Amino acid sequence: MRYLPHTPDEINSMLESIGVSKMSDLFASIPSELQLNEPLDLPQPLSELELRKHLRQLSRKNAHGDGWINFLGGGVYRHYVPSATRLIVSRSEFSTAYTPYQPEVSQGTLQALFEFQTMVAELLGLEIATASHYDGASATAEAILMAARIHKKRRRALIARSLPPRYREVIHTYLKYTDIELTEIPFDSETGKLDQKALTAELDEDCCCVVVGTPNFFGVLENFESIATEIQAQGALFVTSSPEPWSLALAKSPGEMGADIAVAEGQSFGNAMNFGGPSLGLFATREKFARQVPGRLIGETIDHAGQRGYVLTLATREQHIRRERATSNICTNVSLCALAATITLSLIGPEGFKKIAAENLRKAEMAKQLLLQIPEVSIGLGGNTFNEFTIRIPQSAEQVLAKLRDEKILGGIALNQWYPELENYLLISVTEMNTHEEIATFARQLGNILAA
Repeated sequence: MRYLPHTPDEINSMLESIGVSKMSDLFASIPSELQLNEPLDLPQPLSELELRKHLRQLSRKNAHGDGWINFLGGGVYRHYVPSATRLIVSRSEFSTAYTPYQPEVSQGTLQALFEFQTMVAELLGLEIATASHYDGASATAEAILMAARIHKKRRRALIARSLPPRYREVIHTYLKYTDIELTEIPFDSETGKLDQKALTAELDEDCCCVVVGTPNFFGVLENFESIATEIQAQGALFVTSSPEPWSLALAKSPGEMGADIAVAEGQSFGNAMNFGGPSLGLFATREKFARQVPGRLIGETIDHAGQRGYVLTLATREQHIRRERATSNICTNVSLCALAATITLSLIGPEGFKKIAAENLRKAEMAKQLLLQIPEVSIGLGGNTFNEFTIRIPQSAEQVLAKLRDEKILGGIALNQWYPELENYLLISVTEMNTHEEIATFARQLGNILAA
């Protein structure tokens, strides 16, 4: 924001226009004992050069991501963002997060979002995809509301306890003032996978949907083909939520496993960690449910001259139609984050997508094996994992993480803050950004801390 100073004459002219004689008259309603009657104790003003140097010195006190060894995950992941992605999304034609209301002047943005939808539908293995949602958490909550609209008389939703805790918090917030009852399904204490027996016990004719994660919060990959049939036999919708969609390059897509609605977090695709946001929600479903999707769909058409064009085909949000008929109250749609994902996935291509995913898996397995060589360290939840896994250590997870931070290592996340039964469990994420040296340093420092 520009600083526009006013001259004394300009100030007097403005005061005269509003009918007061001096600046202090503007604050006459504030009791005198609450007013500061002396100048603020501030340092002298700085020149632009001096100010830039001062701000640079302050910034050096921050923990910069490139100066630390980072194994944080839990829903926000550190992946490489190509330089071309940053360049293109910074162009003035694209620098907005809002809906392109005028297609005649928004063909570039609409085409990019059309391509985004195509990629998301292919990635999640379903027929249609929206463009777009705030993040994976809100997209998951929107999926439940969509299922409740489709099954108007069913008022229960079953959600896996192995969904990311923040996702479950958002779901509870979304549904707080609805009549939908939420029931959490536990996970197996050995593998971290969904407890299918508990699911079967809870499934009934009042369930509108079942929501599960793959990979789940523990990084465990699930195969839901068997339970999809069971869920759908009860007439409920099967919903999957994937916080780390890079895994879908190697694992079966939700659509292949029978999902009716699949959502995911798209932050991993061209969007930096950014202290936890902004993120990007991916949302795909079957074409027969198109009228109930939240958000909007971009479509391809032919104009009066026979040329290909792109338009808002379906937009059932409240600013487009009557509020009571809207399928969602999401307004801003993080189009800029969706554009970053589109550019990134286009640059990488299908083969590159698989190679990077394989690199994530390889490095995570390498880290897992090195950590298991430390005495008294064991695998926490033993299911198949992608680039995130849990280990169990013999000491307090919080204290060990604090000691690792002293060495400029972000050694994962302590799970007992959300799962009291997982005392001394660490959730560790490894991506293509982690070098072999970083992994070895992490294992060595963890071993030293536990041995001390």
